[in-house]
Amino acid sequence: MSSGEILVLMFGALTLFMLTGLPIAFVLGGLSLLFTVTLWNPGAVVVLVLQIFDTMKSEALLGIPLFILMACLLQRSGVIEALYRAMELWFGRMRGGLAIGTVVICVMMAAMTGVVGAAVTAMGILALPEMLKRGYSAPLALGTICASGTLGILIPPSVLTIVYAVTAQISIGQMLIAGIVPGLLLAALYIVFIAIVGVVRPELLPLDASSVAAPLSVRLRALKSLVVPTLLIFMVLGSMFFGIATPTESAAVGVLGAFLAALRAGRVNVSMLNESLTDTLKATSMILWITIGAKAYVAIFTGLGGADALLTFIRELQVDRWLVLGAMLALLVFLGTVLDEIGIILLTVPVFLPIVKALGFDELWFGVLFAITIQTGYISPPFGYTLFYIKGTLPPHIGMDQVYRGIVPFFLLQILALLIVLVWPEPFTFLPRLMIR
Repeated sequence: MSSGEILVLMFGALTLFMLTGLPIAFVLGGLSLLFTVTLWNPGAVVVLVLQIFDTMKSEALLGIPLFILMACLLQRSGVIEALYRAMELWFGRMRGGLAIGTVVICVMMAAMTGVVGAAVTAMGILALPEMLKRGYSAPLALGTICASGTLGILIPPSVLTIVYAVTAQISIGQMLIAGIVPGLLLAALYIVFIAIVGVVRPELLPLDASSVAAPLSVRLRALKSLVVPTLLIFMVLGSMFFGIATPTESAAVGVLGAFLAALRAGRVNVSMLNESLTDTLKATSMILWITIGAKAYVAIFTGLGGADALLTFIRELQVDRWLVLGAMLALLVFLGTVLDEIGIILLTVPVFLPIVKALGFDELWFGVLFAITIQTGYISPPFGYTLFYIKGTLPPHIGMDQVYRGIVPFFLLQILALLIVLVWPEPFTFLPRLMIR
């Protein structure tokens, strides 16, 4: 069988089995074993064993369970609730203030946890009822939460970024820091959009005439809730940026900071620790199983010549290299609506990165584009993951149609941000290149 036929067969089989709804880790592992025995050589099964062993002994992946544990501890520490109360006191009487405050909180949550589901669910429980109670447009409120909640894909500490850097074999620290500027760019675009809507369509973001401004002393006291998140962000990101700690070491520092925050709030008990550790074990196991399956699949795909066939096909195309890049990014947006982000990275990066290098593009810059496109896929109707995270927090009178309507303008803002990074890459790779390593 030719390498071109192998390329079509392997991708066709993968697509077919994923559409059945089977767990992606088992689809990847099962197909890897099947193709190794039937298309290669039964003796080549040792390649699968070596891929499993390589994943198990990877020190770079050690940061993943630590960052997840940090997120689980913070979720139960009361820090997020205190942050929301502070933002409500400061922004509540502004037109669109609660929506803007939600964006700010999501940025801080992203910088503390890097877990999308946690941010979207927390804001769906805390912020959505308050915005609806004050007469905010339901689609706008839902779009704000869904879009802002996905910033954890970009802003460090992002588990996705670690997996990307390990798979692409580039600096984890640089890749993490590279997500800061695009994440802040997107947050700024969201806030500007909300402010413009408040001016152009004030009926969508009404002011609450019955609310009374809190005394300045109360609002200042509420700012104490910013101390712990700020210290935690500085401990994790600062230690990486200034070369004080590796990403894995900074993750351990983050776990300690999250534990101390929960201890200070009086939330630490046996039940809380058990729940946090159990959630960490479940999430980490899922990620590592997908990692093992994907690495095995890509190894077999490469060994059978599928990667070479694809690279040769791309090189022989008589089209501009920017069109090839655009096609790859469009595919990533689509995959983001139907696949887990870890699976997308492990499946596409080993295939896309040689193409990116052959076309002369910067790997770090492509990593930023990669993260933005996956984030865009996460909020793309009708199957974006974030849209289903928010579904569990919706009140009975609000349907998914309003979620879809609300996310459209934020999806367009994502495309705008992607174009900005495409046209003007320097500001988005400047910060990681300043890092002390």
